[in-house]
Amino acid sequence: MAALARNRRRAQTPALFLHATAIDEVQDRLSMVNRTFQDIAIVTGFPGPWGTAFAQAQLVPEAETLALEPGQCDLVIHAMGLHWANDPVGQIIQCRRALRADGLFLAVCFGGQTLAQLRTAWAEAESRLTGGMAPRVAPMAEIRDLGGLLQRAGLALPVADTLVLQASYASPRALMRELRHMGEANALAHRLRHPTRRAVLHRAEQLYTQMAGTPDGRVGATFELLFLTAWAPDASQPQPLRPGSAQKRLADALGTDETPLAD
Repeated sequence: MAALARNRRRAQTPALFLHATAIDEVQDRLSMVNRTFQDIAIVTGFPGPWGTAFAQAQLVPEAETLALEPGQCDLVIHAMGLHWANDPVGQIIQCRRALRADGLFLAVCFGGQTLAQLRTAWAEAESRLTGGMAPRVAPMAEIRDLGGLLQRAGLALPVADTLVLQASYASPRALMRELRHMGEANALAHRLRHPTRRAVLHRAEQLYTQMAGTPDGRVGATFELLFLTAWAPDASQPQPLRPGSAQKRLADALGTDETPLAD
């Protein structure tokens, strides 16, 4: 967590365009909820943009143990940090405990498509030139995996969706500099503690350009934002019916003929 906190302190506002997009998406989702939230907590390592967007919210620093009290909130937002958590389900459980009944949990984080080409370029360059691979990009979960964590954490009515964004940079090295300015540089515990060999860096840049080069001489980069929404359980919420309790056939409701499957 110390390396992550250091990287967050180095973040620069012009590079936080993904946070602006995440904030817009979160606010759009909240606008579709017929509820006014009074007690809001936002778990984030980027208090600047999130504090500006949600001036009435309590900002909770990223940590293994979150500074949240049981039942204190009707809305908890986990903002752009879940992909770095050592125990993501533990983070969600802590947010769940901080919610009152029928309170809303909403998280946004990077998903598995994020920087996939960069991960591939580094892995191939290092394996070819050093015979091994150092951890360089944080592993990021797929949407189906994170969606399952919501139910494991005891939340109800889970929904997970994704937004894929494309950006372009002058070069692979410009992308790597931008990641540092985003506060998303390598903070993995087993990262290399010495400078990368120049030959490995050059080979990774060549491979990345081959994979992600654009006709105008730039390189592309993929960022996937995952959004997780769920509610603290409450008796007023819709409940699933017992299997086999339906009173009408689906074919009748759809106005179609039912075709039996062969044994």
